[in-house]
Amino acid sequence: MRALGRWLVAAIVLLLGHRRRRPRVQSGERIVPPAGAASPRAELAVVGLLLAAALCAAAFIAVYALDRLPRQTQLLGLSLGLASGFLAAACIVTGTRLVVTEELEEDYPPTARPQEVEELEQIVRESGERLTRKRLLKLGAGAAGATLGAALLVPAVSLGPLVDTSRLSRTPWRRGRRLVDQNGRPYRAREIEEATFYTAFPEGASREELGSPLVVIRLDPRQLGLPPGRAGWAPEGILAYSKICTHAGCAIALYRTPLFAPAEPRPALVCPCHYSTFDPADGGSVIFGPAGRPLPQLPLQVDESGYLRAGGTFSGPIGPSWWGVRLQGARGPSA
Repeated sequence: MRALGRWLVAAIVLLLGHRRRRPRVQSGERIVPPAGAASPRAELAVVGLLLAAALCAAAFIAVYALDRLPRQTQLLGLSLGLASGFLAAACIVTGTRLVVTEELEEDYPPTARPQEVEELEQIVRESGERLTRKRLLKLGAGAAGATLGAALLVPAVSLGPLVDTSRLSRTPWRRGRRLVDQNGRPYRAREIEEATFYTAFPEGASREELGSPLVVIRLDPRQLGLPPGRAGWAPEGILAYSKICTHAGCAIALYRTPLFAPAEPRPALVCPCHYSTFDPADGGSVIFGPAGRPLPQLPLQVDESGYLRAGGTFSGPIGPSWWGVRLQGARGPSA
C-alpha cells in the first residue's frame, strides 16, 4: 500500500509539473518539500472525525445485533450514513490542511534527465517518511477502517452460524417424545388410518421451529422398501417425515393416493409450491420435481399405552438443499 502511494504521488507530480523546471540541486542539498506550518487543530479534528466514524460504525453493529429495537431500519441507516459522512469529512480536512504541497516556479526541460528522476524519487521517498510519523492519525484511520469493515461483514455473518454449524441439524425431536396434533392431543397408533394425511408436532416443544412439524401416514408394511438401517422405523406401517420440503422450504401439504393404479402406482407426498414429489415407502426419496434430496425421516415407536413416540432424531438435516438441486438437477416423471 505504501509503494502504491509513492507511485501515485510520483505520477501526480509528473502530470502537473511537466511544464515546470526545478533548479538543479547541488551536492548534499536536500530537496524535500517544505514542512509547512504545524496545524494541531486540524490534526485533532481529523482524529476526532475518524473516531466519530468508528463509533457510528460500532453503533451500526450494535443496532443490527439488537434486532428488537424500534425503528431499527432507520437507526441502521442513520448510523451507517453518519459513519460515511464523518469519514468523508476526515478525508477532506486531511487533503486541505495536512497534505504538504510544493509550487515550482521554473519549467522542467522537455526531456527528463536521470539526475532529475533521482531527485523526484528522493522527494517522494522523504515526503512519505514525514507523513508516516503521524501515528495518531494512523490509529484513527485504522479504527475507522476496522469498524466500517466489521459493519459491512456483520450482515453477511448473520445469514447463518459462522462457527457452530451443528445447530443446523438440531431439532426438538428426542427419543421418547410423543407426537401430538395441533391441539396438543397425543396420537395413538390405532388412530392413524391408511390413505389419510396427518400433521404432528413434538409434545412440549415449540411448533415454530423448522424441525417441529411432521407428516404422518400409514402404509401397508408389505409396500415398504426403506433404506438399510431403518428397520423398525415404521411400526405397523406408520411413517413420519419432516413437513418441510427440501427444495424451497414450503410445507408438504398434499398426499397423493393411487386412485388409478396404472397412472399412479403408489402413494406419494407432494409439495404444492413446485410439485416436488416424495416416495414415503422408499425413505422419502424424490420421484419428481426440483427437490435435491429425500425428505428426512423420523423413526417412530409405539409405547405400552399405544401412543406414538419418536425413536430418535431425523435421518438428515431439515429444510432446503440448494446445493443438492444444483449438483443433481430436477427429476422428471417417475413411475
